[in-house]
Amino acid sequence: MSASLPNGTIFSIAATYGPAIPFTALTNAAPPQATATAHGLTNSDILELTSGWPLINDRPSRVAASATNTFSLEGFDTTDLIKYPLGGGLGSVRKVLTWQQISQVMQNASSGGEQQSVEWVYLEDGIERSKNTFKKAKVLTLTLADDPAQAWNAVLLAADQDGKNRILRAALPNGGFLYYNVNVGFDPEPKLDANQIMTVTATFRSQGRFIRYAS
Repeated sequence: MSASLPNGTIFSIAATYGPAIPFTALTNAAPPQATATAHGLTNSDILELTSGWPLINDRPSRVAASATNTFSLEGFDTTDLIKYPLGGGLGSVRKVLTWQQISQVMQNASSGGEQQSVEWVYLEDGIERSKNTFKKAKVLTLTLADDPAQAWNAVLLAADQDGKNRILRAALPNGGFLYYNVNVGFDPEPKLDANQIMTVTATFRSQGRFIRYAS
């Protein structure tokens, strides 16, 4: 058993990406192996994944077992042929080329993820029944000390304005990593409350499940 504090966590956002690399096959395996001729990827590269399999589409992944024309998507399991039909996972990946640290984080708040349900009653017994349906989208909100000289202002503002997804990375103090593919909202106007540090707010709306790597 163990318990950890988040103190020392460093958030970074993908600043630039390489071109899309299409793959011509994706196996049903754990982890799945992609075939892409002369892809140029190396182990531990972080990818944005586009796939015909909805459960892994728009998610971050990490390269493992890289070879000349193949690589594996670390952390995924596509062995279930019902969820991942044969031949249905084709798509492409984009490598994160550079990261921009988001510094001066004063507060991190998380919302969403609540389990939703549908309820119904049969006339013959009057007993309410319930089934789980979907979970609310997760939203991370970072409150940042206002500082227009910080490079993250331009990166977050560009992400807000172009509406394109970005990968968000949380480097944990225990050496682990959390990765999210997010849609970014950034309000650069500082909050002006008497006797309080001026702050700005960045919101990150998850586009699918996060993935965690132990190191």
